[in-house]
Amino acid sequence: MNNKDLILSIDNGTQSLKALVFDLEGSLLAMEAIPFQPPYFSKHPGWAEQDPEVFWQTLCQACQSLWQQGKVSKERIAGVALTTQRGTLINVNSEGKPLRPAMHWLDQRKTYGQPPIGGVWGLFFRLLHMSDTIAYFQTEAEANWIRTYEPDVWRDTHKYLLLSGYLTYKLVGEFVDSTGCQVGYIPFDYRHLRWAPGWDWKWKILPVDRLSLPDLIPPGEILGTISEIAARETGIPAGLPLIAAAADKACEVIGSGSLDPSIGCLSYGTTATINVTHKRYVEAIPLLPPYPSAIPGHYAVEVQIYRGFWMVSWFKREFGHLEQQEAVEKGLEAESLFEKLVEDIPPGSMGLVLQPYWSPGLKLPGPEAKGAIIGFGDVHTRASLYRSILEGIGYALREGKERIEKRTKIPITTLRVSGGGSQSRSAVQLTADIFGLPTAKSHIYENSGLGAAIDAAVGLGLHHDFETAIKSMTHTGEVFEPNMKNYSIYNELYQDVYKKMYKRLKPFYKRIREITGYPR
Repeated sequence: MNNKDLILSIDNGTQSLKALVFDLEGSLLAMEAIPFQPPYFSKHPGWAEQDPEVFWQTLCQACQSLWQQGKVSKERIAGVALTTQRGTLINVNSEGKPLRPAMHWLDQRKTYGQPPIGGVWGLFFRLLHMSDTIAYFQTEAEANWIRTYEPDVWRDTHKYLLLSGYLTYKLVGEFVDSTGCQVGYIPFDYRHLRWAPGWDWKWKILPVDRLSLPDLIPPGEILGTISEIAARETGIPAGLPLIAAAADKACEVIGSGSLDPSIGCLSYGTTATINVTHKRYVEAIPLLPPYPSAIPGHYAVEVQIYRGFWMVSWFKREFGHLEQQEAVEKGLEAESLFEKLVEDIPPGSMGLVLQPYWSPGLKLPGPEAKGAIIGFGDVHTRASLYRSILEGIGYALREGKERIEKRTKIPITTLRVSGGGSQSRSAVQLTADIFGLPTAKSHIYENSGLGAAIDAAVGLGLHHDFETAIKSMTHTGEVFEPNMKNYSIYNELYQDVYKKMYKRLKPFYKRIREITGYPR
């Protein structure tokens, strides 16, 4: 009888790293979470970096602490899966040693003055009026900044890795990564789920070459086996297979049970997103590709609200001093005290409508965008502002839902919610009311880790296929039915106010940018 029936899932998020053990029914048997203190550091305004060794040592600490709990036996672990935050990049030498701090996905530095793409590609993009889009890609690409301002580092770079590729190297000793983790300003072909072909325009505007990138393995296949060195540092048994999973958002989607385009997965994290899993390559926003799914050959069709539930942290920092003080006195989390703020304000925040564009985007919203709050009156309080933040995120995600439906031609009929914000009952009920759809929480909170475990279960043959694994390992928890009276209020505000705000305010955003230079 095979007693290897459990999966170790490692989830390296933005705020913490978690080591989790799941069984084949999706039950979480043991967990150790180690927060990053701090998640990143900033040498200059807008920078966000982290020592790559912090990620690795935190992984080691989490695993060692997990074994010390004594809740599960190492001998029952059949394999390991890894999921990480997206878009954090690390330059390493031929020995796999980092050459500089990791550029965190929250880093905002830009590289201006890059030469425009020329030749046939340049003409092609000019004809399509896409020159600004390509210039934006050049400006945002971390590789261009390092090549420009740290040429010695770029010269000595042997491999240019995402965080997933770096931790994979530390675990198995090979420069490999999952196809499902490739999200960022890198020369990846999102349509065909592979590195871009040699003639692709991305190679012309990035200093990266194919030899500096890891080999790619589809989700559900073996990346390698845990090395003796990694085993000594982590306590993970040497020789166990590391199965390719995907980036955290993609793993959240399948960990929430979203297997087809009719099930929308809302992720209430630092970046708020709405995703569906699709077999076809579908751009929810024209010219912005869907990301790789945690299911091989599939896509995660996604719309992002870049700052998302970061805005809750912003509110807490700028306006939540009373709750923070009370939380310390009572030994609570400050966010739990914000629930009363929401409950004390009626749906619609007494006419306060917020557009959550605290950070601009490439196309949704445009690069000139700013956040906006309209409808202020003397009746409004901090509580009104807080509820309007949650409602604004909900409106933006509903708009994302409609964009996805328009492109896929498939209606989204149910919602699943995950991420930190899903712990707020008020936020989930508010979501159901704004969308007018049943909104379910998962049976567990750790959806990213569960999604990675699903990849491992299929890759190890412990479940026959992804459909079987998702059906067996994901279960809905509490379902929040929409209050249709509240939906009626939200629907009118959404249709008649929110959806018209950006178009009306866009000229003012552009003029503010011209006058102040912000956002550049």
